[in-house]
Amino acid sequence: MSSHSRVEAVLFDLDGTLADTAPDMANALNILSARHNKPLVEYELVRKNTSRGSIGLIQLGFEESPDEPLQEKYLHQLRDEFLQIYADNLCIQTTLFPGVVKLLDFLSTSGIPWGIVTNKPGNLAEPLVQELGIEINMSCLVSGDSLAKRKPDPDQLHHAANILGINEQNTIYMGDDPRDIIAGKAAKMKTAIAAYGYIQDDHNPVTWDADVIFNQALELKDWLFSNS
Repeated sequence: MSSHSRVEAVLFDLDGTLADTAPDMANALNILSARHNKPLVEYELVRKNTSRGSIGLIQLGFEESPDEPLQEKYLHQLRDEFLQIYADNLCIQTTLFPGVVKLLDFLSTSGIPWGIVTNKPGNLAEPLVQELGIEINMSCLVSGDSLAKRKPDPDQLHHAANILGINEQNTIYMGDDPRDIIAGKAAKMKTAIAAYGYIQDDHNPVTWDADVIFNQALELKDWLFSNS
């Protein structure tokens, strides 16, 4: 890799990339389902779909079939209720993925700034990052409601690069959903797929056209060594 495009900063998605939030999101969905006399959703199904966010999870639990979508107003009422349940039970079973602590420690001790760009609302993302204890060396947190647009739009990533003071082309963005890679490429960043994250059954990460695919978070460390 030529010297002008070496990686000088790392940005991460949150859910499914740094944090394994699926257990608490599944719990919130099933509390909501029980309240509305809906059948509980199997954990593995929730896990695979966690990257779809709150709307996607509610559709999973409440839509009878894709041919019968929920009314917009009802969907948003359920979303508000779901987010309140989730906020009240935010970090009970959520953990960092294996290797994440070592990876973030490596970045910090190496002087490589890193941050988080997530579609999760700030009132959830900020306390979660604090509960997980990773905010200490974090250089930025751009949430889903920080700006008018969010992923797959590249605005959040441009904003994060500005905060870090690093050229987009010298930044890598790592996530587990096609929106992450679309946003990263649109922002002219290098892109990495967290293949250990929440990949839906009908998704094939190889087709997302990212620069690199990691099966474990810590693989990014070795990749950075070979690309610096």
